[in-house]
Amino acid sequence: MFPKLDRTLERVEGLLERVEQYLPRNIAPDWKSFVAYRWRREQTVFGRRCSLVGVAHPHVIRFADLKDIDDQKSRIEANTRQFVMGRPANNVLLTGARGTGKSSLVKAALHEFSKKGLRLIEVDRADMVDLPDIADLVARRPERFIIFSDDLSFEANDPGYKALKSVLDGGISVTNDNLLVYATSNRRHLMPEKMSENLETKHTEDGEIHPGETTEEKISLSERFGLWLSFYPFDQDQYLAIVKHWVTVLTGRQAATNIDAMQRAALLWALERGSRSGRVAYQFARDWAGAHSAARSPVKTSRRK
Repeated sequence: MFPKLDRTLERVEGLLERVEQYLPRNIAPDWKSFVAYRWRREQTVFGRRCSLVGVAHPHVIRFADLKDIDDQKSRIEANTRQFVMGRPANNVLLTGARGTGKSSLVKAALHEFSKKGLRLIEVDRADMVDLPDIADLVARRPERFIIFSDDLSFEANDPGYKALKSVLDGGISVTNDNLLVYATSNRRHLMPEKMSENLETKHTEDGEIHPGETTEEKISLSERFGLWLSFYPFDQDQYLAIVKHWVTVLTGRQAATNIDAMQRAALLWALERGSRSGRVAYQFARDWAGAHSAARSPVKTSRRK
């Protein structure tokens, strides 16, 4: 009905496509100013643009702050040390109970080894499809990079699922020597498991059990992580030990006073939340520290006359 307008729009679209070819699709950051980054994707009039955004104030946590996960701590510390030294190391999958230190352990590894060239790139599950682009972006860098995905899980036919498998195995290209994936999840196989999948299981005459194709496919992704670390709920003594540690860190010697009252309050706090996790212990310690620490004088600011 409007042939001239249609032709004009076609020419504009063609011009935009040609201009897009000369625009950067993946923007590199200032590598010298940051040790942690977030991968961000945005849609512009010229198409998709991705960038690594530096984290100005990453969460600082030490290995010494993580209690009652000594085995997991020593194994991830050793694996990360091998990695920053240029030795062979494994991708790591941390699975298990919530609030038990999985994410904190990865952050502690960054804090421990950042001065030796370790860098961390946080990638959301929705952006896992961009992993090959991230691998290409850092391939020639001298630093050692950990791609960190927290609380990772996939649904059926999720495009990020195949992208992750490709990066873990290398796909058609060689796996980067300076890149590992550290992922945390409440699911050991990273995908939901359905009762109907048990019907695919086959029983042979000699008594062996063979999982169905659906189950095998889900297991195959987890198996691509060379190092599995499992985390379990804390018992009461472990929970109270973590509470005492964080109260000491936050208030100094305050943990030594009113210890019985503090423990009773901590147990009630956990009971109300239905969990004795490290996260709950830290949240209680902040509440207790805020209520029992000496009030600080407000910071005075000078005014220019």
